[in-house]
Amino acid sequence: MRSDQLSYPPAKAYYKRKMRIIRFRNINNEINYGWIHQEKVGLIQGDPFGDYRRFEATLLLSELALLLPCQPSKIVAVGRNYPDHAAEMNSELPRYPMLFMKPPSSLITNGESIMLPGQSDRVEHEAELALVVGKQSKNLTRENVSEAIFGYTIANDVTARDLQAVDGQWTRAKGFDSFCPLGPWIDTEFNPSDALISCHVNNALRQMGSTKDMHFKPEQLLIFISSIMTLEPGDLILTGTPAGVGPLTDGDFVSVHIDGLGTLVNPVRKVT
Repeated sequence: MRSDQLSYPPAKAYYKRKMRIIRFRNINNEINYGWIHQEKVGLIQGDPFGDYRRFEATLLLSELALLLPCQPSKIVAVGRNYPDHAAEMNSELPRYPMLFMKPPSSLITNGESIMLPGQSDRVEHEAELALVVGKQSKNLTRENVSEAIFGYTIANDVTARDLQAVDGQWTRAKGFDSFCPLGPWIDTEFNPSDALISCHVNNALRQMGSTKDMHFKPEQLLIFISSIMTLEPGDLILTGTPAGVGPLTDGDFVSVHIDGLGTLVNPVRKVT
């Protein structure tokens, strides 16, 4: 049975509310958006970034193949946004947000492998909170910026540290395929003011910090970035990483956890 033939009674239709949103592939190989209630998922009919309604949660989350929770046209990342990370990189805090881009081709979802490229001898993890843009946005202000935030998810800004140092600019170091794990869902009610971010590699703690320590807060970043470029629904802003970045090697498992948001886990493999 196709997803559009699932028998959801109209009385069980829900309209826009705060929730966790996923993209998934069903048993018929069709891609749908859904919303999570406990360990079950309900179908979302329409566009989560526009007009939609949601239906009763009847599908088991454990039986669904989760995909990237959004499909951004661009990924804007922020460097040195935590004082302790700037210090470990022997750098000053920037006067303005330090921006760089990661290509959408770098995205992988929860459970997919980070691939270590042969060009680099030092690939590192960077645990980050990611903001998801909810509508087309340009020149946002303090008065309307909150309306442009769709929600938040988890990211890992994987970086070839040796290439970053050699190149001077960061496109190659940040842009390899699989260098932006993301997911597993978007939480539309997550509060980013004081959430613990941690990163474990093979169960060993590497990073721990709080979003309260950001130099530039998520809404400030969104205002600043929208003054430069037009942002589209589903675009991502990676808000920076706390101290403790470190190397990844073939066979590792890296886990990024944000309290109140969830956990993103990816194995690490060498490109052969």
